[in-house]
Amino acid sequence: MTPEGHRRLILIRHAKSSWDDPLMRDHDRPLNKRGREAAEDLGQWLASRDYLPDEILCSTATRTVETLKCLAPAFAQLPSPRLSETLYHAAPDVMMAVLRKATGRCVMMLGHNPGIAEFAHMLPARAPADPDFLRYPTAATLVADFEIGDWSDIAPGMGTVLDFHVPERR
Repeated sequence: MTPEGHRRLILIRHAKSSWDDPLMRDHDRPLNKRGREAAEDLGQWLASRDYLPDEILCSTATRTVETLKCLAPAFAQLPSPRLSETLYHAAPDVMMAVLRKATGRCVMMLGHNPGIAEFAHMLPARAPADPDFLRYPTAATLVADFEIGDWSDIAPGMGTVLDFHVPERR
């Protein structure tokens, strides 16, 4: 549950995608088996901590949409995602602009590196000590709270990290 007067962001890099077809457009690449499993694990992790979004912003790429579909069964219900072509390989400033228009109290955003890693690094006042945070590997997820009443008020360095998780570390 997001505290009153706060906003929460669940920032997810898509899970591991397949490179089986070298002629496939990057936008259309699906998840591989490991990626599907990691996304399912991620859903279980998020649900077990009650990180329940009331708004979902997702790149239109197949691998981000499939990541969301694989983590969704862990939740009783998720809101319909708002798919955004703008989030496909978006730079941090673009991701910030999209987030500033969000209306939910707890927003889940799914995107791609390198932009999502750069975006994750600029958000918290203090980064997590996890060495994987710097590279933001596939399925990496940052959960951060912001003491703001509206997403339009978000600025770099305002976030408080609640969690950072990478389900594929085995």
